[in-house]
Amino acid sequence: MDQTQHDRLLIVDFGSQVTQLIARRLRELSVYCEIHPFQQVTDGFLDEFAPKAVILSGGPASVIDADSPRPPQKVFELGVPVLGICYGQQVMTQMLGGEVERGDGTAEFGRAWVVPTEERIDLLTGWFMDGTGREQVWMSHGDHVARLAPGFAVYGTSPGAPFAITADLERRFYAVQFHPEVHHTPNGRTLYENFVKDAGFTGDWTMGAYREEAIRRIREEVGDAKVICGLSGGVDSSVAAVLIHEAIGDQLTCVFVDHGLLRQGEADEVVTMFRDHYNIPLVHADERELFLGELTGVSDPEQKRKTIGRLFIDVFQKHADRIEGAAFLAQGTLYPDVIESVSFSGGPSVTIKSHHNVGGLPEKMGLKLVEPLRELFKDEVRALGRELGLPESFIGRHPFPGPGLAIRCPGEITPEKLEILRRADAVFIDQIRKHGLYDEIWQAFVALLPVRTVGVMGDGRTYDYACAMRAVTSVDGMTADYYPFSHDFLGETATRIINEVRGINRVTYDVTSKPPGTIEWE
Repeated sequence: MDQTQHDRLLIVDFGSQVTQLIARRLRELSVYCEIHPFQQVTDGFLDEFAPKAVILSGGPASVIDADSPRPPQKVFELGVPVLGICYGQQVMTQMLGGEVERGDGTAEFGRAWVVPTEERIDLLTGWFMDGTGREQVWMSHGDHVARLAPGFAVYGTSPGAPFAITADLERRFYAVQFHPEVHHTPNGRTLYENFVKDAGFTGDWTMGAYREEAIRRIREEVGDAKVICGLSGGVDSSVAAVLIHEAIGDQLTCVFVDHGLLRQGEADEVVTMFRDHYNIPLVHADERELFLGELTGVSDPEQKRKTIGRLFIDVFQKHADRIEGAAFLAQGTLYPDVIESVSFSGGPSVTIKSHHNVGGLPEKMGLKLVEPLRELFKDEVRALGRELGLPESFIGRHPFPGPGLAIRCPGEITPEKLEILRRADAVFIDQIRKHGLYDEIWQAFVALLPVRTVGVMGDGRTYDYACAMRAVTSVDGMTADYYPFSHDFLGETATRIINEVRGINRVTYDVTSKPPGTIEWE
């Protein structure tokens, strides 16, 4: 997506675990920004990108080491405001003539309190206003600034960071030792707001503007060719499909692969919405027998995922090949996916579980990719969906994994188990909605456990399945905690499941956080 018509802010990434949060905070302020690893940020890149401001992120390295990462010197010669955060403060100090030292008792990790110096600056407008004369921040540093660079002065200190907030007001260079992007720095948003205001941003990054630009770009990219979209029924692929359809109409065909592992009524809901409400050409590939047949006897979770992924690609290609003139494949790739694909270190992460997607399809089928959401975070995709008129009940749905109910049914999958699971899950979600809790919860579902237990129902013995209810709160799915339902809610819901779902006689609630657990059971 060409974003040159927007004022743009550049975030230079030095490997911080929370760099994405900087971008999130800025997008919340309607400021368009992009994250690029420091290796990519050359003099030529800066000329082409033409940032209106630059933020230098935190990172795990030490500027004292000879091979530590650096931005190009030209960053400080652009004549635009620069904000250094943690490692960013230290690298700015070192490159501009100051000095950084090892910890020696001044390392800080976790909550800290910053107090201001006598002189106040615009960057700190709205800070130190609660009557305590201090501001809570989140620190994570071993090294510290020992001597300021020429032109800089101190505007805030903490017990372990005598230079916690520094600035060269003439050049509009600002630096903080803490992380204003994390929620443990409660007033961090205000600091970012002051910084972008000083840089002259007008807040022109809106979903309305993005929609118009995306439509223009899709039309230019696709021309009169046809596009196919693998529709999962999730928010990302659905928003991408509706956006592309608005741009090119009947040149788009969606392929919805029904693998028999969906929630109760989900296939009908997706088909009805896209065929009837949006009148989008849709191939409904009913492949339930194929998937469930291939999964017979399979209990290993990785084998389940890989089997489903392989079959999905085969089935999708079979139906897509029948669409004459298709030259593009649409995917709901989001900005976090793009960032992670060009990570700071470039090194692989540990594989916790395989992901079900259409990776490999474009090259195999000779198609070009069109990814209209690749500049957006998840919450922005939902905002774009609202802009496009998708029903709120659909936009706000909890995430649902590609392998579907297969990974919520540990052990071997059977049609009987899937039907029991669908009914139990529907009761749980209905309870959550009735109690007005759905929007407070990131994700909720029932897992059918691979054990049977003895029970008593109607004075008779039962020997049926146990299930586990799972509900978590989260910001982005990377970490999560269980939702604290009341005992009354849990008891009421367990009673409904046992009474209404034949095949279950015992209900449990999963109170595991992530980590150490994952959100899904497999």
